[in-house]
Amino acid sequence: MYLSTLDRSRAAGGSVRTVGGTVFALGAVSLVTDVSAEMVTAILPLYLVVGLQFSPAAYGVVDGVYSGATVLLRLAGGYVADRVSRHKAVAGVGYGLSAFAKLGLLAAGTSGPLIGLVIMADRAGKGLRTAPRDALITLATPQERLGRAFGVHRTMDAIGAFLGPVATLGVLALAGGAFEPVFMASFCVALLAVLILVLFVPDTRSSRPHPSAVSWRAVVELGRGRLLPAACLIGLVTIGDGFVYLVLQRRVELGVGWFPMLAVGTSLVYLLLAAPLGRLADRVGRLKVFVGGNATLIGVYLLLDGPFGGWPLVVAVLALHGTFYAATDGVLAALAGATFPAELRATGLALVQSGQALSYVVSSVLFGLAWQAWGPGPACLVAAALTAVALPFTAFLLTKESRSLSAHTSASS
Repeated sequence: MYLSTLDRSRAAGGSVRTVGGTVFALGAVSLVTDVSAEMVTAILPLYLVVGLQFSPAAYGVVDGVYSGATVLLRLAGGYVADRVSRHKAVAGVGYGLSAFAKLGLLAAGTSGPLIGLVIMADRAGKGLRTAPRDALITLATPQERLGRAFGVHRTMDAIGAFLGPVATLGVLALAGGAFEPVFMASFCVALLAVLILVLFVPDTRSSRPHPSAVSWRAVVELGRGRLLPAACLIGLVTIGDGFVYLVLQRRVELGVGWFPMLAVGTSLVYLLLAAPLGRLADRVGRLKVFVGGNATLIGVYLLLDGPFGGWPLVVAVLALHGTFYAATDGVLAALAGATFPAELRATGLALVQSGQALSYVVSSVLFGLAWQAWGPGPACLVAAALTAVALPFTAFLLTKESRSLSAHTSASS
């Protein structure tokens, strides 16, 4: 499975040799980490809504916390990594925190507040590591290959997201449906990811900046560009994966045992398309691919309230959902990585990611309230309409950065 997927990436032009060993090593870390993370998150929405009887509004709050807990620590992690010029060390702290948070699930039991705290700790670790990790990729990759590099990295990341729910099903089958073995297995896998980071990821550094170059005033200056408001705007109209899967599960009356496989379907499409779309973004323009990827969300929302049902609906929704991630996640990071200066690379990436995470908090809470007030179908139609309105404004905000990037790339070549 792993080697065949990597072969597809090479066939699409995203070979390891074209992106460097640092990208490949970080991809391996992300792959293993996502196996650990998705072992838990693939079943979390169903566990909370069906097992603990959370209302859609309550789940919206939890889903918002799940995304929003990373906001401040994303920014802090990026800022500290740039300030001390030790991106690998800061990322390692984040990976370690997420690993030990898995043990907290063993102690949380069925307590909603304790589960919320554990989720916050896990997301805090993700917040610390994401910007320094992406900064390491940008510092080790020429700007004209950033789309390809992030495509390869996100492909490997998606392999882990694909394998995680499958591993969960295997552990649940062996453990007779008990959740505790899943949490323990997830912890052990997460520790393996930390070990790979320590042993195989080189600490690619930018030159140690002058203290005045990395300051909160510099962070404010970074936020005055158009990239941050564009990321926040599109985040406001993006509903969480858990909601997509819950609505789909109710539409097709999918059995509980099949629920984790919905995340597997999205991840499969993601890992097949991330590298090719990253290469395409380098060729035709990252803005075009990013906007096109977000447009697929409109199709997802309309299908969730459309006349079709059964397995054709499942396949169509998951295909569009996976395409959305493949065309936006790494592509936005490539846009940001080519925009911010090297000495503020992690901080700039963290700023964009924090803005998106905060937007997801608002989006999750609002969608949960809309579902509870109007039902899932009308809530999806509203989300589709708002996405259609937001996309042209997002494209307008990103046009200036895209043109500057194209000019820089042309001059370099």
